[in-house]
Amino acid sequence: MKNCIKQLRKERGWRQEDLARQLGVSRQTIVAMENNKYDPTLALAMKVARLFELPVERIFTLTWDD
Repeated sequence: MKNCIKQLRKERGWRQEDLARQLGVSRQTIVAMENNKYDPTLALAMKVARLFELPVERIFTLTWDD
């Protein structure tokens, strides 16, 4: 699964630590998500979407490899 979390985070001027704190996860989780190494749980994906005020589908997209 691909995502645009890094772009959205940078547009808001947030550090990885800032985003991690707001979502209640570690900075390492943010790093892994931004590098497409970790697919978040549905609950975490929905928290991300709510935080960025966007639909989940706008942030996360499935690839043919998934």
